[in-house]
Amino acid sequence: MSVDIAPLVMSPPPSVLQGRRQPRWALGASVVIAVVIALASSVFTGIDGVAGTAVVAAIAFVVIYIGWSLRLEGRRHATDRFATTLITTALVCALVPLVSVLWTVLERGLAVLNLAFLTNSMRNVSARSTGGGLFHALIGTIEQVALASLVAVPIGVLTAIYLVEYGRGRAATAISFFVDVMVGVPSIVAGLFIFTGLVLTLGLPRSGLAASFALAILMLPVVSRTTEEMLRVVPNDLREASYALGIPKWRTITKVVLPSALAGIITGAMLAVARVTGETAPLLLTTFLTQSVNTNPVEGPQASIPTFVWDQITSGTAASLARAWGGALVLILFVTVLYATARLVSWWFTGRRGMGVH
Repeated sequence: MSVDIAPLVMSPPPSVLQGRRQPRWALGASVVIAVVIALASSVFTGIDGVAGTAVVAAIAFVVIYIGWSLRLEGRRHATDRFATTLITTALVCALVPLVSVLWTVLERGLAVLNLAFLTNSMRNVSARSTGGGLFHALIGTIEQVALASLVAVPIGVLTAIYLVEYGRGRAATAISFFVDVMVGVPSIVAGLFIFTGLVLTLGLPRSGLAASFALAILMLPVVSRTTEEMLRVVPNDLREASYALGIPKWRTITKVVLPSALAGIITGAMLAVARVTGETAPLLLTTFLTQSVNTNPVEGPQASIPTFVWDQITSGTAASLARAWGGALVLILFVTVLYATARLVSWWFTGRRGMGVH
């Protein structure tokens, strides 16, 4: 006696069997309906304002779009569309404030940015007066970041080399632990350390050099950690092949390991530079403010773009606030140039290695 088990087997839903899918215009239609519902709720209910209307529109869109997919395509497709919607929403939520900030800085900064703003200082310019510029702050930022890079990048790279190639036991564990701790150290702590340790105790004058030491403390863990990760990516086969040819370890590191990870190391260094370029708190403690050009980073106060922006905002006048927006735009452009330079240098080194040029 045979039993027919076909009716007991679960069959796919009709929508899957028929291959039914949402039409291409379903997304646009769901958005339009959700916006209409949100606008209607703002008129007939107490939900108003941009934030409330946006939340209502988002909820209505999810209900309409995912419900439509569930009814027409089945649960599997509806779940996929729901996950895609969440990911896209997270992307939009991240982009909206970023685009808003960039648009505001561009809109207000371009009204001030010109050649005179880049080539003049604030010497003999009052807070209520128009004119003036950030030339003195631009010079200070370039010198301070350059000095900080000269200190932090070599030490950070050498620390990473020790941890990856030589470090074993408790010493390497302790160094790695302190590097991780330094990544989260607030910038004001670095400035306070230099102020108390070098300025008050050893008598180092408040200058661009003192500020560069504080910035170097903030750069050091970033350079060390990124370089360490890049060195670990280099395959061990390259090291073993070099050792098999009788090449000593130090030469293997300098000729094989470091060139292979050079693009990532440069990118990490630029990330560290960009991280400290906008720091204000440690500079207020170590170099403070000046309205004149000081090209000597070893002696006397030296301005920087972050402290220039802070000074203009605290002045509170219409002219000073306009200059602050211009300084913010210049700072963003400065960091953008650094990133672009890092990408070009990384591409150049990668291309040369790909072509076999040494």
